[in-house]
Amino acid sequence: MHVTHDERQLRLRATGLTWEAEGVISLSLRPLDGELLPAWAPGAHLDLHLPGGLVRQYSLCGDPADRSAWRVAVLREQAGRGGSAIVHDQLRPGTVLDVVGPRNNFELREAESHLFIAGGIGITPLLAMVAEVEASRRPWQLLYGGRTRAGMAFLGELARYGDHVLVHPQDEYGLLDLDAVLGEPTAGRHVYCCGPEPLLSAVEDRCRNWAPGSLQVERFAAKPQAPHDPTAEQAFEAVFEQSGVTVTVAPGQSILQAAEAAGLDLPNSCREGICGTCEAAVLEGRPDHRDSLLTEDERAADDTMMICVGRAFGDRIVLDV
Repeated sequence: MHVTHDERQLRLRATGLTWEAEGVISLSLRPLDGELLPAWAPGAHLDLHLPGGLVRQYSLCGDPADRSAWRVAVLREQAGRGGSAIVHDQLRPGTVLDVVGPRNNFELREAESHLFIAGGIGITPLLAMVAEVEASRRPWQLLYGGRTRAGMAFLGELARYGDHVLVHPQDEYGLLDLDAVLGEPTAGRHVYCCGPEPLLSAVEDRCRNWAPGSLQVERFAAKPQAPHDPTAEQAFEAVFEQSGVTVTVAPGQSILQAAEAAGLDLPNSCREGICGTCEAAVLEGRPDHRDSLLTEDERAADDTMMICVGRAFGDRIVLDV
């Protein structure tokens, strides 16, 4: 495992599993030695190293002031890749897990007002956000949609916020009315959205006329990308400045894959361009961004990239790695 920035590599014990809704359990994680956990801010997530070698990212959804335990919540994904099934079927109180984090790519920002939009399990990173905004007495609203009310987690915790929260089960009311809240840009308002891809895409589409930087999204899966034809791609050199290594990246290969084939052991986790573990600063060259994390402005700057999925335009790219 790799640790970057302010992240920590920890061994934590599961001390409780709680049903939060149909198909959703929350998991409490505590240090083995009773020490305080690292501080975290709303929007942060963890890498859980699960039995069988799987690594999955889950948002922290507890109280940042409580450093004795961390809480994550996991929806059992029937069509998933196996991580949620392991959490539901194999993890029990007392199970010890390797955990890396916290990492935050979804930070709460200063704004005159805040609009939170959650779809299903996407409520998890927003719980701590709404608690902090409520404490700051800033205007805010949460729209929370789900297929059914029984499958929507943490409704009891959210009830204390009264009219700030609109609970909108699809089988009762249909889809969230995004046009009503996003149809006209609101000066000074910041929008946060987490949930399934159709919701994220719909919110992104409606926020295109908002001021740059007004929208932040958090994805649990990679955003659909335009198909790439490996036969139309050219090989290029990737120079890892700090490591003193240069590799050739073949057509159809990511920079990370080429680095690993050359024996380099670089930080990575999701390998889908959604978690930020592999982020590398670009010193020279133009990245071919294929991640689901960077904003359009960040992509345009071309000064950082996710090498687990990214390639480069041109013959050469130099990374601060």
